[in-house]
Amino acid sequence: MSVTAAFHVQRQGFTLDVKIELPATGISALYGASGSGKTTCLRAMAGLERLPNSFFQIGQDTWQDEANGIFVPPHQRQVGYVFQEASLFPHLDVAANLQFGMKRIAPVQRQVSESHIVELLGLSPLLKRSPSALSGGERQRVAIARALLTSPRLLLMDEPLSALDKGLKQEILPYLERLHRELAIPVVYVSHAADEVTRLADHLVLIDHGEIKAAGPIKQVLLDHQHAELFNDGASSVIEGRISRHLEHFASELKFGRFALRLSQQDHPVGQQLRCRVFASDVSVCLTQPHDTSISNIFPAKVSHVAEGRRPGEKLVTLDLGEEQQLLAQLSSHSVERLQIHPGHHVWAQVKSVAVL
Repeated sequence: MSVTAAFHVQRQGFTLDVKIELPATGISALYGASGSGKTTCLRAMAGLERLPNSFFQIGQDTWQDEANGIFVPPHQRQVGYVFQEASLFPHLDVAANLQFGMKRIAPVQRQVSESHIVELLGLSPLLKRSPSALSGGERQRVAIARALLTSPRLLLMDEPLSALDKGLKQEILPYLERLHRELAIPVVYVSHAADEVTRLADHLVLIDHGEIKAAGPIKQVLLDHQHAELFNDGASSVIEGRISRHLEHFASELKFGRFALRLSQQDHPVGQQLRCRVFASDVSVCLTQPHDTSISNIFPAKVSHVAEGRRPGEKLVTLDLGEEQQLLAQLSSHSVERLQIHPGHHVWAQVKSVAVL
Protein backbone atom coordinates (compact mmCIF):
# COMPACT_ATOMS: atom_id res chain seq x y z
CA MET A 1 0.00 0.00 0.00
CA SER A 2 1.20 3.52 -0.77
CA VAL A 3 -0.15 7.06 -0.66
CA THR A 4 -0.44 8.77 -4.05
CA ALA A 5 -1.38 12.39 -4.61
CA ALA A 6 -1.49 14.88 -7.48
CA PHE A 7 -2.65 18.32 -6.41
CA HIS A 8 -3.09 21.33 -8.68
CA VAL A 9 -4.41 24.77 -7.84
CA GLN A 10 -3.72 28.29 -9.05
CA ARG A 11 -4.41 31.27 -6.84
CA GLN A 12 -3.39 34.88 -6.98
CA GLY A 13 0.38 34.92 -6.68
CA PHE A 14 0.68 31.18 -6.01
CA THR A 15 0.56 27.96 -8.03
CA LEU A 16 0.63 24.48 -6.50
CA ASP A 17 1.51 21.66 -8.88
CA VAL A 18 2.75 18.52 -7.13
CA LYS A 19 2.79 14.77 -7.60
CA ILE A 20 3.63 12.84 -4.45
CA GLU A 21 4.21 9.13 -3.85
CA LEU A 22 4.66 8.23 -0.18
CA PRO A 23 5.38 4.88 1.49
CA ALA A 24 2.64 3.25 3.52
CA THR A 25 4.76 3.01 6.66
CA GLY A 26 6.83 5.36 8.76
CA ILE A 27 6.90 9.15 8.84
CA SER A 28 6.93 11.10 5.58
CA ALA A 29 7.82 14.76 6.05
CA LEU A 30 6.73 17.60 3.79
CA TYR A 31 9.45 20.21 4.35
CA GLY A 32 9.73 23.73 3.03
CA ALA A 33 9.50 27.39 3.89
CA SER A 34 6.26 29.01 5.03
CA GLY A 35 3.95 29.53 2.05
CA SER A 36 5.50 26.75 -0.04
CA GLY A 37 2.26 24.71 -0.21
CA LYS A 38 2.81 22.11 2.52
CA THR A 39 -0.35 22.77 4.51
CA THR A 40 -2.45 23.04 1.34
CA CYS A 41 -1.31 19.50 0.42
CA LEU A 42 -2.18 18.23 3.89
CA ARG A 43 -5.63 19.84 3.87
CA ALA A 44 -6.28 18.35 0.43
CA MET A 45 -5.34 14.88 1.74
CA ALA A 46 -7.87 15.33 4.54
CA GLY A 47 -10.53 16.56 2.10
CA LEU A 48 -10.70 19.94 3.84
CA GLU A 49 -9.87 21.60 0.53
CA ARG A 50 -11.21 20.30 -2.77
CA LEU A 51 -8.59 21.24 -5.32
CA PRO A 52 -9.49 21.11 -9.04
CA ASN A 53 -7.85 18.60 -11.37
CA SER A 54 -6.53 16.64 -8.40
CA PHE A 55 -6.15 13.00 -7.35
CA PHE A 56 -5.62 11.27 -4.01
CA GLN A 57 -5.42 7.56 -3.27
CA ILE A 58 -4.41 5.51 -0.25
CA GLY A 59 -3.79 1.87 -1.05
CA GLN A 60 -6.55 0.78 -3.41
CA ASP A 61 -9.03 3.38 -2.16
CA THR A 62 -9.46 6.54 -4.21
CA TRP A 63 -10.60 9.50 -2.13
CA GLN A 64 -10.36 12.09 -4.90
CA ASP A 65 -10.31 11.76 -8.67
CA GLU A 66 -11.76 14.87 -10.24
CA ALA A 67 -11.42 13.41 -13.74
CA ASN A 68 -13.98 10.76 -12.76
CA GLY A 69 -16.09 12.84 -10.40
CA ILE A 70 -14.88 11.13 -7.22
CA PHE A 71 -14.58 13.08 -3.98
CA VAL A 72 -14.91 11.45 -0.57
CA PRO A 73 -15.87 14.12 2.02
CA PRO A 74 -13.65 14.62 5.09
CA HIS A 75 -15.96 12.85 7.57
CA GLN A 76 -15.86 9.68 5.45
CA ARG A 77 -12.06 9.56 5.19
CA GLN A 78 -10.24 7.54 7.83
CA VAL A 79 -7.82 10.35 8.61
CA GLY A 80 -6.50 11.71 11.88
CA TYR A 81 -5.51 15.37 11.77
CA VAL A 82 -3.32 17.17 14.31
CA PHE A 83 -3.23 20.95 13.94
CA GLN A 84 -0.67 23.49 15.13
CA GLU A 85 -2.95 24.27 18.08
CA ALA A 86 -4.34 21.38 20.10
CA SER A 87 -8.00 22.54 19.81
CA LEU A 88 -9.24 20.44 22.72
CA PHE A 89 -12.76 20.81 24.10
CA PRO A 90 -12.26 23.15 27.08
CA HIS A 91 -15.36 21.93 28.96
CA LEU A 92 -14.19 18.28 28.90
CA ASP A 93 -11.36 16.72 30.87
CA VAL A 94 -8.60 14.80 29.09
CA ALA A 95 -10.36 11.43 29.40
CA ALA A 96 -13.54 12.84 27.85
CA ASN A 97 -11.57 14.47 25.03
CA LEU A 98 -10.07 11.07 24.25
CA GLN A 99 -13.47 9.40 24.39
CA PHE A 100 -14.72 11.87 21.81
CA GLY A 101 -12.15 10.48 19.37
CA MET A 102 -13.11 6.88 20.10
CA LYS A 103 -16.85 7.50 19.72
CA ARG A 104 -16.35 8.35 16.06
CA ILE A 105 -15.45 4.72 15.34
CA ALA A 106 -17.59 1.62 15.82
CA PRO A 107 -16.00 -0.82 18.33
CA VAL A 108 -15.49 -3.49 15.66
CA GLN A 109 -13.50 -1.03 13.52
CA ARG A 110 -11.11 0.13 16.23
CA GLN A 111 -7.50 -0.69 15.42
CA VAL A 112 -5.88 0.75 18.56
CA SER A 113 -6.84 0.54 22.22
CA GLU A 114 -7.27 3.54 24.48
CA SER A 115 -5.02 2.02 27.15
CA HIS A 116 -2.21 1.49 24.63
CA ILE A 117 -2.36 5.06 23.32
CA VAL A 118 -2.58 6.50 26.84
CA GLU A 119 0.51 4.50 27.82
CA LEU A 120 2.43 5.41 24.64
CA LEU A 121 1.88 9.12 25.14
CA GLY A 122 2.25 9.13 28.92
CA LEU A 123 -1.23 10.49 29.58
CA SER A 124 -2.29 8.48 32.65
CA PRO A 125 -1.51 11.29 35.16
CA LEU A 126 -3.44 13.79 33.03
CA LEU A 127 -6.75 12.01 32.45
CA LYS A 128 -8.79 13.93 35.03
CA ARG A 129 -7.28 17.33 34.28
CA SER A 130 -8.91 20.02 32.17
CA PRO A 131 -7.15 21.39 29.06
CA SER A 132 -6.58 24.72 30.82
CA ALA A 133 -4.45 22.93 33.44
CA LEU A 134 -2.12 21.39 30.83
CA SER A 135 1.14 22.69 29.39
CA GLY A 136 1.38 23.26 25.65
CA GLY A 137 3.25 19.99 25.19
CA GLU A 138 0.70 18.06 27.24
CA ARG A 139 -2.19 19.54 25.26
CA GLN A 140 -0.55 18.50 22.00
CA ARG A 141 0.03 14.96 23.28
CA VAL A 142 -3.69 14.74 24.11
CA ALA A 143 -4.57 16.04 20.63
CA ILE A 144 -2.33 13.39 19.04
CA ALA A 145 -3.91 10.67 21.18
CA ARG A 146 -7.42 11.82 20.27
CA ALA A 147 -6.53 11.67 16.56
CA LEU A 148 -5.05 8.18 16.94
CA LEU A 149 -8.13 6.90 18.76
CA THR A 150 -10.17 7.45 15.60
CA SER A 151 -8.16 4.46 14.23
CA PRO A 152 -7.02 6.40 11.16
CA ARG A 153 -5.50 4.83 8.08
CA LEU A 154 -3.43 7.99 7.75
CA LEU A 155 -2.27 10.48 10.40
CA LEU A 156 -1.72 14.05 9.20
CA MET A 157 0.31 16.41 11.40
CA ASP A 158 0.47 20.10 10.48
CA GLU A 159 3.48 21.63 12.26
CA PRO A 160 2.34 20.14 15.59
CA LEU A 161 5.34 21.54 17.49
CA SER A 162 5.50 25.03 16.00
CA ALA A 163 3.58 26.65 18.87
CA LEU A 164 5.89 25.10 21.50
CA ASP A 165 9.12 26.51 22.88
CA LYS A 166 12.36 24.54 22.59
CA GLY A 167 11.97 22.87 25.98
CA LEU A 168 8.44 21.64 25.27
CA LYS A 169 9.51 20.41 21.83
CA GLN A 170 12.21 18.28 23.44
CA GLU A 171 9.58 16.94 25.84
CA ILE A 172 7.20 15.77 23.10
CA LEU A 173 9.65 14.48 20.45
CA PRO A 174 10.44 11.21 22.30
CA TYR A 175 6.70 10.44 22.37
CA LEU A 176 6.50 10.92 18.60
CA GLU A 177 9.44 8.55 18.21
CA ARG A 178 7.64 5.93 20.30
CA LEU A 179 4.57 6.22 18.07
CA HIS A 180 6.85 5.80 15.08
CA ARG A 181 8.36 2.61 16.49
CA GLU A 182 5.22 0.97 17.85
CA LEU A 183 2.36 1.89 15.51
CA ALA A 184 2.00 0.90 11.86
CA ILE A 185 -0.04 3.99 10.90
CA PRO A 186 1.58 6.05 8.12
CA VAL A 187 2.20 9.66 9.13
CA VAL A 188 2.50 12.74 6.91
CA TYR A 189 4.31 15.39 8.94
CA VAL A 190 4.47 19.02 7.80
CA SER A 191 7.27 21.22 9.14
CA HIS A 192 9.65 24.02 8.27
CA ALA A 193 12.00 23.02 11.12
CA ALA A 194 14.94 21.01 9.80
CA ASP A 195 15.83 19.60 13.23
CA GLU A 196 12.37 18.04 13.65
CA VAL A 197 12.38 16.56 10.17
CA THR A 198 15.87 15.05 10.41
CA ARG A 199 15.01 13.53 13.77
CA LEU A 200 11.66 11.99 12.88
CA ALA A 201 11.31 11.41 9.15
CA ASP A 202 12.01 8.27 7.14
CA HIS A 203 10.92 9.80 3.84
CA LEU A 204 11.40 13.44 2.91
CA VAL A 205 9.63 15.62 0.35
CA LEU A 206 11.11 19.08 -0.31
CA ILE A 207 8.52 21.63 -1.45
CA ASP A 208 9.47 25.08 -2.68
CA HIS A 209 7.08 27.64 -4.20
CA GLY A 210 4.44 25.00 -4.89
CA GLU A 211 6.77 22.49 -6.57
CA ILE A 212 8.43 19.25 -5.47
CA LYS A 213 12.19 19.76 -5.58
CA ALA A 214 13.23 16.35 -4.25
CA ALA A 215 11.66 13.28 -2.64
CA GLY A 216 12.96 10.01 -1.27
CA PRO A 217 14.53 8.39 1.81
CA ILE A 218 15.80 11.12 4.10
CA LYS A 219 19.47 10.12 3.89
CA GLN A 220 19.32 10.30 0.11
CA VAL A 221 17.55 13.67 -0.06
CA LEU A 222 19.87 15.32 2.47
CA LEU A 223 22.85 14.41 0.30
CA ASP A 224 21.37 16.08 -2.79
CA HIS A 225 23.65 19.08 -3.43
CA GLN A 226 21.12 20.83 -5.63
CA HIS A 227 18.74 21.45 -2.75
CA ALA A 228 21.02 21.96 0.23
CA GLU A 229 20.10 25.66 0.27
CA LEU A 230 16.49 24.77 1.15
CA PHE A 231 17.59 23.71 4.64
CA ASN A 232 17.48 26.78 6.82
CA ASP A 233 20.27 25.63 9.14
CA GLY A 234 22.75 24.27 6.60
CA ALA A 235 23.62 21.15 4.61
CA SER A 236 23.97 17.96 6.62
CA SER A 237 23.91 14.17 6.55
CA VAL A 238 22.35 11.61 8.89
CA ILE A 239 24.00 8.70 10.69
CA GLU A 240 21.91 5.98 12.31
CA GLY A 241 23.28 3.32 14.62
CA ARG A 242 23.09 1.75 18.06
CA ILE A 243 24.81 2.58 21.32
CA SER A 244 27.49 -0.11 21.57
CA ARG A 245 29.12 0.89 24.86
CA HIS A 246 29.65 3.67 27.36
CA LEU A 247 33.22 4.92 27.70
CA GLU A 248 35.38 6.73 30.21
CA HIS A 249 35.55 10.51 30.29
CA PHE A 250 31.77 10.94 29.90
CA ALA A 251 31.52 9.49 26.40
CA SER A 252 29.45 6.87 24.57
CA GLU A 253 30.04 4.95 21.34
CA LEU A 254 27.56 4.64 18.48
CA LYS A 255 28.13 1.71 16.14
CA PHE A 256 27.03 2.18 12.51
CA GLY A 257 28.10 -0.48 10.04
CA ARG A 258 31.77 -1.23 10.61
CA PHE A 259 32.37 2.23 12.07
CA ALA A 260 32.06 3.65 15.57
CA LEU A 261 31.23 7.26 16.37
CA ARG A 262 32.31 8.74 19.70
CA LEU A 263 29.60 10.88 21.31
CA SER A 264 29.22 12.83 24.49
CA GLN A 265 27.80 10.61 27.23
CA GLN A 266 24.28 9.41 26.44
CA ASP A 267 21.61 8.36 28.92
CA HIS A 268 20.37 5.66 26.55
CA PRO A 269 21.13 1.99 27.31
CA VAL A 270 23.47 -0.14 25.22
CA GLY A 271 21.57 -1.35 22.16
CA GLN A 272 19.39 1.77 21.89
CA GLN A 273 19.06 3.00 18.31
CA LEU A 274 20.01 6.63 17.75
CA ARG A 275 20.00 9.04 14.86
CA CYS A 276 22.65 11.75 14.58
CA ARG A 277 22.93 14.73 12.30
CA VAL A 278 26.34 15.79 11.01
CA PHE A 279 26.54 19.30 9.56
CA ALA A 280 28.74 19.71 6.51
CA SER A 281 30.38 22.69 8.22
CA ASP A 282 31.58 20.31 10.98
CA VAL A 283 33.42 17.96 8.59
CA SER A 284 36.97 18.63 7.40
CA VAL A 285 39.25 16.60 5.14
CA CYS A 286 42.87 15.39 5.38
CA LEU A 287 44.94 13.68 2.69
CA THR A 288 46.75 11.49 5.22
CA GLN A 289 45.52 9.91 8.43
CA PRO A 290 45.83 12.49 11.22
CA HIS A 291 47.27 11.32 14.54
CA ASP A 292 48.09 14.34 16.70
CA THR A 293 44.62 15.88 16.71
CA SER A 294 41.94 16.65 19.27
CA ILE A 295 39.24 15.33 16.92
CA SER A 296 38.06 11.84 17.96
CA ASN A 297 35.96 10.84 14.96
CA ILE A 298 38.13 10.23 11.90
CA PHE A 299 37.06 7.95 9.04
CA PRO A 300 38.66 6.81 5.77
CA ALA A 301 36.53 8.00 2.87
CA LYS A 302 36.40 8.32 -0.89
CA VAL A 303 35.31 11.51 -2.61
CA SER A 304 32.25 10.77 -4.75
CA HIS A 305 31.12 14.26 -5.76
CA VAL A 306 32.20 17.91 -5.61
CA ALA A 307 29.59 20.64 -6.11
CA GLU A 308 29.24 24.38 -5.67
CA GLY A 309 28.23 25.47 -2.18
CA ARG A 310 25.64 28.03 -1.08
CA ARG A 311 28.08 30.92 -1.17
CA PRO A 312 30.84 32.00 -3.55
CA GLY A 313 34.15 30.35 -2.74
CA GLU A 314 32.48 27.34 -1.11
CA LYS A 315 32.31 23.69 -2.18
CA LEU A 316 30.12 20.85 -0.95
CA VAL A 317 31.96 17.53 -1.07
CA THR A 318 30.27 14.12 -0.76
CA LEU A 319 32.41 11.55 1.07
CA ASP A 320 31.63 7.84 0.74
CA LEU A 321 32.52 5.81 3.84
CA GLY A 322 31.26 2.54 2.35
CA GLU A 323 28.29 0.42 3.43
CA GLU A 324 25.94 3.05 1.96
CA GLN A 325 27.06 5.65 4.50
CA GLN A 326 28.02 9.10 3.27
CA LEU A 327 28.97 12.44 4.77
CA LEU A 328 28.92 15.97 3.40
CA ALA A 329 31.88 18.30 3.93
CA GLN A 330 31.71 22.04 3.41
CA LEU A 331 35.12 23.19 2.21
CA SER A 332 36.52 26.37 0.74
CA SER A 333 37.20 26.37 -2.99
CA HIS A 334 40.79 27.24 -2.10
CA SER A 335 41.15 24.07 0.01
CA VAL A 336 39.60 21.88 -2.68
CA GLU A 337 42.03 23.23 -5.25
CA ARG A 338 45.06 23.15 -2.93
CA LEU A 339 44.41 19.55 -1.86
CA GLN A 340 43.35 18.57 -5.39
CA ILE A 341 40.16 17.00 -4.10
CA HIS A 342 38.20 15.31 -6.87
CA PRO A 343 35.88 12.29 -7.32
CA GLY A 344 37.74 9.04 -6.67
CA HIS A 345 40.23 10.70 -4.31
CA HIS A 346 40.88 8.77 -1.05
CA VAL A 347 40.90 11.05 1.98
CA TRP A 348 40.28 11.09 5.73
CA ALA A 349 37.12 12.74 7.05
CA GLN A 350 37.32 14.51 10.41
CA VAL A 351 33.99 14.98 12.17
CA LYS A 352 34.35 17.83 14.65
CA SER A 353 30.92 17.57 16.27
CA VAL A 354 27.68 15.63 16.02
CA ALA A 355 24.11 16.60 16.87
CA VAL A 356 22.31 13.71 18.56
CA LEU A 357 18.67 13.89 17.47
